[in-house]
Amino acid sequence: MLDKRRNFSLHTPVPTVNQFSQTRSRPGVGVAVACGAVSLAAFLLNSCGTVTRTVVAPPEIPGATYVGNKACSDCHTNITRIFPASAHARVHFEGAKLAGQTGCEACHGPGSKHIQAGGGRGKLIVNPGKDPAACFQCHLQTQAEFNLPQHHPVTEGRMNCVQCHDPHGGDIFKPAGGLAMARLNESCAQCHREQTRPYVFEHEALREGCTVCHNPHGSVNRTLLAASDANLCLRCHAQVQTAGSKGGQIYIGKVPHAAYLSQGACWSAGCHSAVHGSNLTPRLTY
Repeated sequence: MLDKRRNFSLHTPVPTVNQFSQTRSRPGVGVAVACGAVSLAAFLLNSCGTVTRTVVAPPEIPGATYVGNKACSDCHTNITRIFPASAHARVHFEGAKLAGQTGCEACHGPGSKHIQAGGGRGKLIVNPGKDPAACFQCHLQTQAEFNLPQHHPVTEGRMNCVQCHDPHGGDIFKPAGGLAMARLNESCAQCHREQTRPYVFEHEALREGCTVCHNPHGSVNRTLLAASDANLCLRCHAQVQTAGSKGGQIYIGKVPHAAYLSQGACWSAGCHSAVHGSNLTPRLTY
């Protein structure tokens, strides 16, 4: 059995003799600094030493061994042709016999039994498009976000990572099979057509992407919002104190907003309810 352990080392510079000599003019301080530095160095060397446990383990397939990327390219030509441009192409399993040549198997598991069986979709191979567990091995932050109260139903099996991300393409943040000049929000537009359709008066935030206001993997706020109150809008629409204005007055543009902000969020107070865009007015109302 191959040893799957990965070794990581952190090297912390230890203070030099010259650095300690600078404190000799103050004997008490010098002794304290020297003792503290030695204690700190010992602690760091002990806590940041080589890790012998498994840090990131590739998927396992009982009885299968690693065969390398070239064996995959015989059948998956279209994928292996574009895969070198992907960020995932830099992921390798160091414990394999073909060191540096097992980028495919780092996510799909060892492929020998898959090849012996003549291939087949999901046959004796791990398909992250069906089960996000392979993705969660590395994307721990994303896995935590999917456990928040509001999230896309990936862990429930009603969606998968590949619907929004192309794991083999040069741009992981775009789905596969899209236009060559894909729109910024194309991933979201596949399902949220009403929110991403063209408007006469668009909300400029959409030019930067849906993720300006939404956390797509999960949030504690409804509709995956990054914030549940007016602070979401005030991140872009800066509060301005104008010259000669009364204390406590908040202006956004040329309009005083202190009274409006006290009524709730910008979209729930009835002021800017068409947050994605409007065909009636630049003030984003229906």
